[in-house]
Amino acid sequence: MSTVADLRAAAAPAERPNIVVVMLDDFSMDLVQTMRSVQTMRRSGASYPYSFVTDSLCCVSRSSFFTGQYPHQTGVRTNTSHGGSAMLGGWPAYDTHGNPERAFNVRLQQAGYHTAFVGKFLNEYEWQPGRALPPVVPGWTTFNTVFGSAYDGWDFASTTLRDQRLQLVQHPAPPASASDRAKDKAYAGAVIGDLAMDLIADREASDAPYFLEVALYAPHNRTNPQPHYAGDPLFPPMFRDRTGRRGCGRVACRKLTVDDLPGFRDARKDNRPRLADGRPARAWNTVRTLAAPLAVRDLRDRARMARSADRLVQRILRGVGPDTYVVLTSDNGFHLGQNGMGRGKGTPYDTDARVPLLVTGPGVVPGARKEVTSNIDLAPTFEELAGLAPVPYRSGLSLVPTLTDPRLVRQSHAFLEHTQQTLTGGDPDAAFSGSELDRIPSFTAVRSRTGLLARFDLDPRRDQVVWGYEFYSYQRHRWEERNTFASRKHRDEVAALMAKLAVFDTCRESGDQPVSAACRGVRR
Repeated sequence: MSTVADLRAAAAPAERPNIVVVMLDDFSMDLVQTMRSVQTMRRSGASYPYSFVTDSLCCVSRSSFFTGQYPHQTGVRTNTSHGGSAMLGGWPAYDTHGNPERAFNVRLQQAGYHTAFVGKFLNEYEWQPGRALPPVVPGWTTFNTVFGSAYDGWDFASTTLRDQRLQLVQHPAPPASASDRAKDKAYAGAVIGDLAMDLIADREASDAPYFLEVALYAPHNRTNPQPHYAGDPLFPPMFRDRTGRRGCGRVACRKLTVDDLPGFRDARKDNRPRLADGRPARAWNTVRTLAAPLAVRDLRDRARMARSADRLVQRILRGVGPDTYVVLTSDNGFHLGQNGMGRGKGTPYDTDARVPLLVTGPGVVPGARKEVTSNIDLAPTFEELAGLAPVPYRSGLSLVPTLTDPRLVRQSHAFLEHTQQTLTGGDPDAAFSGSELDRIPSFTAVRSRTGLLARFDLDPRRDQVVWGYEFYSYQRHRWEERNTFASRKHRDEVAALMAKLAVFDTCRESGDQPVSAACRGVRR
C-alpha cells in the first residue's frame, strides 16, 4: 500500500510539503465544464468523482472540513446561531463546542507550519461598523478573513493578524463612474486572489513549510436586495466577464442551457418519500419550481462568476513550486430547478452534496479515483502530509494512500446529516431561497457510487418522528429520477444501505471523544 513516504520520496528534497487549498462557495458540478483549471488539474493530478460533503450548507460543511468530524460531533448544524442559547450553528456554535482548538490548522502550526487563511471564514464570524472585531481564531499565523459584506462583490472589510491581535482593513468600492478595470481591481475575488498570491510568493521563498486556504465567495449569490452597482445580477461576476464570447469560460454562454442541469425537467411526483412499509408519505418538496429562463440566466451568471476563480487557480498552479500540493474543492453544491425545486441547497441530492475534489502535487499519480470521499477526509489528509498521525477524534480517513495509487479503494460510502434550518435575516441564503430551505426536513443519508438512501424526519415537532425514505439508483440516470425505495428490483441494495444507516446511528461520539472502529468501518 502506498504511504506518505512514497509521496515524500517523489517530493524530495522537501520532507514536509506545502499545501494550498482553494475552497469555492456553492460551486456546483454543472460548472466544472466551464473551468480550464479543473481540466488542467484532472490531467496532472488526482480527481475524485465520488466526493461529497457532510451537509450541503456553508457553515456546517466548513466546520466538518476544519475538524474532520460530522455535524453531530462539531455541534454546528445550521448556518446561524438563531440567537439565544440554542447555539445551533454559525461561529457561535463552532466556538462554543470547542472546534477552533480541534481544527487541523492548530496541529499544523504546532508542527512548524506557517498556517494562513485568506477569504471567507464562517457564518456569523463578522464585524459591523461600530462594533468590536470578533475574537482571534487559534492556529493561524496569517489570518486575512474577508467579512460577509463581500457577498455583494464590493465594499467590504477584512482583517490582518499582528501580534495575535486582529486589525481591520477597509476595501471601499470605486464610484459607479469609475472604469470597469478599477471596479474589478476592488472586486472581492480579486482582493482575495492578490492576498493569496502575495503570500504564496513570500512563503515559496521560505524554507519553512506553509499551509494556505484560499476561500473565495464565488459563485455565491449577493445577499442584499439591491445590487451594489446598477445592473449587477443576483450572481455578480467581475465586469470583464460580463460580455464577450469567453464570458463563461471553456463553454460559450449561449451553449449553457437547462440541458446542463441534469434532472431539470424531471417530474417530482415520483420522488415522494415512502414510509418504512412502502406506503406513500407526506411530500416535502412543495416549492415552486424555478422557471427555465431564470435557471439558464443564473447558470450563465454563475459561470461568469466562476471565471475569476478559474483564473486564480491557474495563477496558483503556476506560482507554486514542485513541493506544493494544490487542492480544489467546494463547501457544497447548488441547485437551479433540478428535481422540481427552486434555487438553493441543503438536500442530499447530487446537485447539492456532490462537490469537485482535485489534488496536484509531488508524487500524485494522475487519474480518477473510485474512492468515495467526504470533506471530513481532508483534515486527516493534511495532517498526514505534514508528517502527523491524525488524532483519534477525526472521523475521516486520510486520502494520502490514494494519491499514489489510483486503483486503491477503501471507502465505498459517505454519510450526510442535515438539521432543518429556519432562515434568519443574517443567513446569506435567505436572500434567494425564500422558504425553500425551511422546508427541507432533517435527514440522515448514505451515498454509495451507485445509489442514495435518504431518511427524512417528516414531522417537524421536536419530540415526534415520522420517517420517510427515498432511494435513488444512479445506474441509468445521473440524477434522482425516481424514488424506488419500495421497488423489489432494488430490495437488496436498499437493505444494505439501511444496515449502514443503522450502524451510523450508533456513532454518537462528539467533541474530542475517540471515534470507534465501527464508525469508521461503516464507510467501507
